This record gives sequence, C-alpha cells and structure tokens, in this order.
Amino acid sequence: MEKIEFKSKRSVERKEGIIRVILTALGTISILITLGIIISLFKESASFFGEVSLFEFLFGTKWTPMFEPAKFGVVPLLAGTFLIVIFSSIISIPIGLLSAVYLSEYAKDSVRKVLKPTLEILAGIPSIVYGYFALTAITPFLRKIFPSIEVFNALSAGIAVGIMTIPMVSSLSEDAMAAVPKSMREGAYALGCTKQEVATKVVIPAASSSIIASFILSISRAIGETMVVAMAAGSTPQLTFNPLKSVQTMTGYIVQISMGDVPYGTLEYKTIFAVGTLLFIITFILNIISRRVVKSVNNPSLK
Repeated sequence: MEKIEFKSKRSVERKEGIIRVILTALGTISILITLGIIISLFKESASFFGEVSLFEFLFGTKWTPMFEPAKFGVVPLLAGTFLIVIFSSIISIPIGLLSAVYLSEYAKDSVRKVLKPTLEILAGIPSIVYGYFALTAITPFLRKIFPSIEVFNALSAGIAVGIMTIPMVSSLSEDAMAAVPKSMREGAYALGCTKQEVATKVVIPAASSSIIASFILSISRAIGETMVVAMAAGSTPQLTFNPLKSVQTMTGYIVQISMGDVPYGTLEYKTIFAVGTLLFIITFILNIISRRVVKSVNNPSLK
C-alpha cells in the first residue's frame, strides 16, 4: 500500500514538473516576442532619428513626410489622437460607470442576466463596422446640429470609439462592484443609507481601484484604435482642436503608410516605426500610471 502511494506521489510530481516546464516555456516565448517587437521598433526608430532630430519630431507642428519640403513634427498626430481620446472618454466613462451602477445595485437578477450580455455584444462588433456607423449615421446626425462639420471629423470618430469602449468600462466596473462584500451594503442600509448613498458612498469607493483601471484601459484602447479613426476621422494631419475638422491620428497614419505606396527602407517608411515607438511609450506610461493609481488607492500610505 505504501509502495502504491509512493508511486502515485512520484507520478503527480512528474506531471507537475512537466506542466511547470511547459508553462515556463510559454511564458518565456511571450516575453521573447515582446522583446522582439520592442527591439524592431527601437532599431528602425534609431535609424529614423539618425536623419531627423528628436526635437523636430516631438515639437514640430507640421507633419508632411510625403511632400516637399518634408516636415516631421508629430504634434498634429498627437493632437488628433487626443481629440479622439477626449470625446470617447466623455461618452464611455460616464455611460459605462452608470450602467455598471445600475446593473450592480438596481437591476433585478433576471434583468441583469439579459442586459449585461446584450451590452457586451457591443465589444464583439468589428471596429470597421463602427467606422461605417460613424460615417453613415453619426456624421449625418451631427450635420443637423453643426452644418459646418466636415465629412471626416474628430467628433464622430470619438463618439464611435466611445460607444465601442462602453462595454469595457461597464463590464469591468460591474464585476468590481459585484465583488464588494454584501455585508458592507447591509451595514450601510442598517445605518439608514438610501440605495443611492450605498452605491455612491460605499460600493463605488470600495471598488474604486478596479473602476479606475477600467477607465485607463478604455483610454488606452481609444489611443490604439485604428479602423474607426482611419475611416471616420480622416487623414489630414493638421494641428487643430476643432472636433468638427478632419484630423489624423497616430494609428491612422500607420494604416495610411502601410498600404504599400511607400517604398520599403525609405525615410518615409521609417516614420511608421517612429510613430509606433511613440505610441508604445504612451501606452506604456498609461499602464504604469494605472498600476500606481491602483496601488495608491489600495494602500493610501503610497500616496
């Protein structure tokens, strides 16, 4: 009997060792792929900055790499990107958070089982569909309010991206609120709090770290969105803060150059990697900020 148990224990240990090796190999592969992407980005970017000054790239206000004289100031692309982020956040953050509050605190179980999957269907719609929706529905509607709006504009693209990221904010925030212990709600009700006070003064603060993380995640998604902005925002890299005008984002420019009209290895081609590197750095900084915010909320001594 002891010999059988000993063999069984050795068999379990052997299986666990094999699983450990497989998991380690898979984790190593993912790290190597990430390093490969970073190396390729920075290698080509270094070649680009060997011909274009970093100061001109970061602070120049004209982006015309395809025309003569070529200008490589990325500020217009940054302005277009952040216009999209601003208007998408205005849509996704309040609507997503209020939807999460309703699903978590007000909706009945039968209603929640129907509404939450229905809301998450929005996340499964291809982004190119949102681009067509922005062109064929949002822009014509906005034209009734703003007759001077251009066919391709930042406002309709930002609204479409905001609608697309609502499920991300709503689902993650609702999951965080659902994880708040029921005893906290019951204690608040015992003190005479209303449902609205329990939601805003107990549940949301208790789940604030995950809620903030969902906000930053939706912002990162908006920064990296490609097809919607490529179709609806236009391809005019102009420095403007007028959402009714056509703009170009960093991802939109990458799509334009990647169509194959630019010869491989030229300076114009290398701009893809320079813009991609800047995009990577921005999203990386956002991830660091989100982790820092979450830690400071969970541990006030870090503030």
